[in-house]
Amino acid sequence: MTNNNLRTLRWLTYMMFLMFAMTTDAVGVIIPELMAKFDLSMTQAGMIHYGPMLAIALAGLGLGFLADRFGRKLTVMLGLGLFALVSYAFIWGDDFYYFLSLMMVSGVAIGVFKTAALALIGDICRSTKEHTTTVNGVEAFFGVGAIIGPLIVTTLLAAGIDWKWLYFIAGNLCICLILIASRVQYPHAKLSETKEQGSFIQTLALVRNPYAFSFSVGAFLYVATESAIYVWMPTYLLGYDGSFLLLATYALTLFFVLRALGRFLGMWLLERVSWSMVMMLCSGLIALCFVISIVVGKSIAVVLLPLTGLFMSVIYPTLNSKGISCFHKNQHGSVAGVILFFTAAGAAAGPLTMGVVSDAFGGDAVYGFMVATVFAVLLFLGLLYNWLKAPVDAHLRAMDSELDV
Repeated sequence: MTNNNLRTLRWLTYMMFLMFAMTTDAVGVIIPELMAKFDLSMTQAGMIHYGPMLAIALAGLGLGFLADRFGRKLTVMLGLGLFALVSYAFIWGDDFYYFLSLMMVSGVAIGVFKTAALALIGDICRSTKEHTTTVNGVEAFFGVGAIIGPLIVTTLLAAGIDWKWLYFIAGNLCICLILIASRVQYPHAKLSETKEQGSFIQTLALVRNPYAFSFSVGAFLYVATESAIYVWMPTYLLGYDGSFLLLATYALTLFFVLRALGRFLGMWLLERVSWSMVMMLCSGLIALCFVISIVVGKSIAVVLLPLTGLFMSVIYPTLNSKGISCFHKNQHGSVAGVILFFTAAGAAAGPLTMGVVSDAFGGDAVYGFMVATVFAVLLFLGLLYNWLKAPVDAHLRAMDSELDV
């Protein structure tokens, strides 16, 4: 495996994450358009987010083993091909449930190629520390995609063009990635030796593993907290007329910018500081921002909620990386699928619960953010325990030899 091939594979994973972030993280801008056009409640409009997240969750759990069973290359191309087809199909319809159906199918595609990409990262990394740094880099490009997506939608709407053309752009990018994925040489990876090892049954068995389960619960709590920002913060800040009106207008963009910058910073920070300390401190700051925002109100929330992007940046990629690194290479696709299931479940259940609670109290999004604050506090308590007790550090050190390439 040449350095040029390794470099190409890294950039392939970076661009895959950037591409699908363009679509999934643009929902905060798309939801108000759907509510106005189809006369939807917050809960109904939120289906455009819950639906694909549920599909990603089911695909991660049910299809995560494909990368272990049939190889990274085939699985990456399968997922990207399905995503491209669905993206182009957006152009031909103009119905809420048509869009919802396509987004759910795109969620299945994401679940397939994302688990394969995460398994591929394990193949090209030589230690659990390098794995964590690489995943933070991948998620940094996801953060860049999360900035580009809403920006494209905002630009399209300002020009009088429908938001669904975002998917046409994503489809074109996806075709380019398929061409690269088909031509690059992949490292040799030991695949699952039996049908039982590379199967849905094996994936379900991993749910009971304490390492997989613990990191998956952490991912659930984190994403339930994070999605509160990019799904409902624009709705929560509607009507704000204080001194930071310009900040309120660009609050979501600022959140994504800080999250992306924080992930690049996280790559540097995790090389120098204990990962468990970084995670504990960042989760504590997130919880503090949410608590103060609820207690004081929009006047401070307009500053603190976007600021959480900086503190959130390092948490998910590190949870994901450490969880996957607890297992052998021929299980990386399956365990990535388990973590992805809990990730997407959190991204669906968190905003859904917030929407339902907000609707129950007259449509005021502040009540939903109270729910998100509970998720943030629980995440901090879990990562505080991880820092104090270090329950996985010895196991991660033992797994370093497995990642030697």
